[in-house]
Amino acid sequence: MRHPSLLLLVTTLLSGCLVGPNYERPDTPEPERYRESTVASDTVVAETMPPVESVADLPWWELFQDTVLQDLIATALENNRDLKVAMARIAEARAALGFSKADLYPTVDAIAGGTLDANTEDDVTASGVVAGTVFWEADLFGRIRRSNEAALNDLLATEEAYRGVTIALVAQVADFYLLLRDLDNRLAISEATVQARAQSLDIIQVRFSAGMVSEVDVNQAEIQLAEAEAAVEAFQRLRTQTENGISFLLGQPPTDIGRGVGLGDQAFPPDLPAGLPSDLLERRPDILAAERQLAAQTARIGVAEAIKYPSLTLSADMGASFASVTTGFLTLGANLLAPIFNAGKNQRRVEIEAARTEQLFHAYEQTVLNALREVEDAMVAVHRYDAEYATRLRQVEAARSAADLSWVRYDGGWTSFLEVLEVQRSLFAAELAASETLQLRHTSMVQLYRALGGGWNVQDAQAGQEDT
Repeated sequence: MRHPSLLLLVTTLLSGCLVGPNYERPDTPEPERYRESTVASDTVVAETMPPVESVADLPWWELFQDTVLQDLIATALENNRDLKVAMARIAEARAALGFSKADLYPTVDAIAGGTLDANTEDDVTASGVVAGTVFWEADLFGRIRRSNEAALNDLLATEEAYRGVTIALVAQVADFYLLLRDLDNRLAISEATVQARAQSLDIIQVRFSAGMVSEVDVNQAEIQLAEAEAAVEAFQRLRTQTENGISFLLGQPPTDIGRGVGLGDQAFPPDLPAGLPSDLLERRPDILAAERQLAAQTARIGVAEAIKYPSLTLSADMGASFASVTTGFLTLGANLLAPIFNAGKNQRRVEIEAARTEQLFHAYEQTVLNALREVEDAMVAVHRYDAEYATRLRQVEAARSAADLSWVRYDGGWTSFLEVLEVQRSLFAAELAASETLQLRHTSMVQLYRALGGGWNVQDAQAGQEDT
């Protein structure tokens, strides 16, 4: 009856226990709902878009209906260097986990050697040895298991970081593309304005030659034309630089970027449900990465704590030596190392890891708060840009009407050319502002999608795109 009890004691001893705290998700301050839980949209809507609880549930190719934009995003996901770096970090963390897990198993080494002695009397003597060594550290207090726990969470953190880079990349490509379409708009507005002002200058010059107007009117018309021509050059420069930025995200040298749907015809969902704030804890990659880092650091407290307790190592040497006679040998050993006095060094190690854990705890809380702020900012931006764009359209309509009327008044001699110039300048500014506001409105939708952690399951998303 004593042997089973002894076996149970040895098994319990070798399996050990875990010291240090077990990780639990911290309680973080989060509201029950967003201040603006649903953002209505007046933009063109794709009829194929299904209703969702959160816009983040849509894969990116359903959110962005422009096929050219879809192709650009797909190219970026395949070639972007930052994404490749993030993938390499996952491989590094996976290898580090395997390296750490190897400490749970015995280390086995083998050695073989021999000598051969010969002399002129034809005496030959051969000898040799073949041996193997086995070394194993019993994880009595969970130091190795806590190390593995930390390495596993480091791996999970790098995977979430990869998802975060992916979402950021999708959003960056979309932002640049929408900016490019806006610059196309503003360039077209500027070119049309140049043409209109050149015609006005021709008329003014004819009237000046006939003595009907002063040279000041000619100079003012030339100033207006030069202003529009300078805008054309500026928008051409910005457009080329934006194409270069997109090319960089695509992992390509600077190149021309194709165009798809116009800025005003971009299709988005009819409304943008955000879901619940608690969804962010399960969806946002930066929150999940921060939590995995916190869990890894919590496990390192256990690693430091285990060093304060005894460690047991078992070893065995076995083999055979041969010369004139073959002899086998076997040596078994066990070593128990218990720290006695180290001037509090081991305790300080625990305190260091605990302080680092507290730092990551507050960093996790900050990440959650920042995520909530970004979602709220994006939602209010979409809502307010909707209203601002409607106002901008009314402004353009009024400015266009005023421009027509002021020219009639000037042509009839009822007002000076200064009024015409001022109204034309207002029309030009209003048209540019309306285009920019629409672009910012679309960009804020992209930022909301990113803030909610949209498309976070990258592998499933890419597989779904291939099936379509």
